[in-house]
Amino acid sequence: MFVDTVNIYIKAGNGGNGAVSFHREKYVAAGGPDGGNGGKGSNIVFTADDNLSTLIDFRYKKKYIAPDGEKGGPCRRTGKSAEPTVIRVPRGTLIKDADTGRILADISGDEPVVVAKGGNGGKGNMNFATATRQIPKFAKPGYPGEEYNVTLELKLLADVGLVGFPNVGKSTFISVVSAAKPKIANYHFTTITPVLGVVSLGEKSFVMADIPGLIEGASDGAGLGHEFLRHVERCRMIVHVVDVSGSEGRDPVEDFEKITRELVNFSAELSERPQIVVMNKTDLAAPEQIEKFGRYISEEKGLPCFSCCAAAAKGTEDIIKYIAAQLDKLPPIKRYEAEPMTKRELDELALKKKSFTVTKEDGIYIVDAPFLAPILQTVNMDDYESLQYFQRVLRFSGIIDKLEEMGIQENDTVSIYDFEFDYMR
Repeated sequence: MFVDTVNIYIKAGNGGNGAVSFHREKYVAAGGPDGGNGGKGSNIVFTADDNLSTLIDFRYKKKYIAPDGEKGGPCRRTGKSAEPTVIRVPRGTLIKDADTGRILADISGDEPVVVAKGGNGGKGNMNFATATRQIPKFAKPGYPGEEYNVTLELKLLADVGLVGFPNVGKSTFISVVSAAKPKIANYHFTTITPVLGVVSLGEKSFVMADIPGLIEGASDGAGLGHEFLRHVERCRMIVHVVDVSGSEGRDPVEDFEKITRELVNFSAELSERPQIVVMNKTDLAAPEQIEKFGRYISEEKGLPCFSCCAAAAKGTEDIIKYIAAQLDKLPPIKRYEAEPMTKRELDELALKKKSFTVTKEDGIYIVDAPFLAPILQTVNMDDYESLQYFQRVLRFSGIIDKLEEMGIQENDTVSIYDFEFDYMR
């Protein structure tokens, strides 16, 4: 099964928590705080693997959660950072944020790309010692790793894309000019997955893609074309193959116009890509048919037009030489750049990180604030300075203001997850 688009969830590792520890050594009085920092969480890294040609594996594994960094240790020991989590995808895979459509990465080169960054480790209590606070009994939790719902979309990396109606001879053509061996038969949709072939011409070579046959309405989802038009997007040149003989009762001119409309409907940019037209099956066509269609393409459309009989490998060499010469003049295969977050998205993310809700049930004020959960794990409720730190967090995050706005009174109970306390002004 050929799978070229799939949605998955990725979560980079959280940073390790900082440690609360005090130096204890014989003959060393008041050794002081020595809790180390937490290690960095695992990054999620995508890399291209040329042994993969489909995204089928991601149909069966939808979640990728990277390991967290280790917590800090005594004697100022920093926790171990987690190794990167590597996800291998076919070359040419585009990674998008499924919620916003923003491009996160284009896995087309050889360098691995970090898509989700692991969280930094939290600070140990050794970092909070001051002249007035000599025995801090609290540390900071590790920062959360980035998480995304992403769409993986495979766009084949090919210099040349073969397009045309089903059964016009595209598969035969690529099998003759390259080492590709697609399934070939005399019926529609023989090719149901894109086929790549490397065309060698002396010291030069280029990649050609046989795109499954398009039909009218392909850009709206008809036939196989809607699924595979995306694979033509990166191509530097389009080779439009036409059955000039009309062996299936179709008019070559109508075929050409219909496919051209589908390319325009799918992408205006794609329709402007350099294009040549190959009149195939000339062994079945009358000379008048070849001349009429060739004149229509070259004079009315202004496109280079070639004739060939792919089944007999007649005329294919001239076509390949022309394509190779044109590719030397064209820019390289299109690469997509990662798109930065918009100001609105940055603002929404900041709000999400600090978001909280306060509800009142049976006289108890219940605070739901996900960002407080890791902080609570590192706060020592029996230590005054640690409680002061926690109080500052509540104040700066706006939770105290919200409680007062809701009319909280002295000695009213506040519940934050498993921690309850009486409110004091």
